[in-house]
Amino acid sequence: MTVLAQTRFETATILRNGEQALLNIIIPVAALIVLTNVSFSPSGAMDVDMAFASSLALAWASTGFTSQAIAVAFDRRWGVLRMLATTPLGPKGLFAGKLGAIAIVALIQAAVLAIVGAFLGLGFTVGVLLPGLAFMVLGLAAFLGLGLLIGGTLKPEAVLALANTLWIVMAGLGAIIIPASEYPSWWGAIVEFTPPGALGEGLRNLGSGEPIIKHILVLGGWAVGGGLLAASRFRWDTK
Repeated sequence: MTVLAQTRFETATILRNGEQALLNIIIPVAALIVLTNVSFSPSGAMDVDMAFASSLALAWASTGFTSQAIAVAFDRRWGVLRMLATTPLGPKGLFAGKLGAIAIVALIQAAVLAIVGAFLGLGFTVGVLLPGLAFMVLGLAAFLGLGLLIGGTLKPEAVLALANTLWIVMAGLGAIIIPASEYPSWWGAIVEFTPPGALGEGLRNLGSGEPIIKHILVLGGWAVGGGLLAASRFRWDTK
């Protein structure tokens, strides 16, 4: 199997799985609609540009972290990873296929959310495309590293519980949906240096024209650190 074939297989698996479609597409779209129509702060409902950025960050975190952590954990249990690692595809080809698949899904998520956002009044400028692509690559890499770390070291049942719990925590307390300024100042200062906070705040800053370099650097650091830690701890099976 080639890397391209593995990418097609991984992409189809993500898109055909009902639970992953709910997590990766339906919930982020619902979040976009709710955030633009329901007030969660004294300042009123979120501007559609900011709601789009928050929903996109949530979608990419779901794809890069939660979905991959659970999928890898159960693939280890069933011996799929060990079997594929011995084929000509090899470990590097296997993970290249996974990275390609989540990149394709991330682009689909961005397109779907942009279409829904357009009906809600989303503005669009070409100038955000390149930095937006940087956020996508670094954000997915940071979350994928953490997803592989827990998916490649813990038992599947533990990964299922931990990944879903962390997704809820990220969504509620991690500044991925709600701006860090809405939290107590000490907590907002901390979460900006975490992957969900850096991705959420960075995309919202990009939409509003505020500085993004700090968030790019934070995501880059997590991408490198998480990737190296996952590579050193990853186990191909649960034995």
